Amino acid sequence: MTHKLHFGSATPAREALQTKALIADINRIIQILDSDIAAEEKQARVFDRSQAEYPMLARTMAARRDNLLNTISALEQQLGRVDPELRHTLQHLVRG
Repeated sequence: MTHKLHFGSATPAREALQTKALIADINRIIQILDSDIAAEEKQARVFDRSQAEYPMLARTMAARRDNLLNTISALEQQLGRVDPELRHTLQHLVRG
């Protein structure tokens, strides 16, 4: 995935840090979705997605969560292509 910026180009290190932040944000959204799905299932007393009585809202949120998990996988693959020297620098920056 290539990003085009109007005001210059972001450095690879900055893009990698932004990608890591995006992954963290998406993980928080997934946690919220998991909690909301569990609440819907509990309210309906149906926990099997294959049952016809499974709540439509829970089904929709589960599909959204699955899409976000696929997005995280793609972003992590993108980060995996960062050269080793940059990866080493990023690990030190993230650890503080």
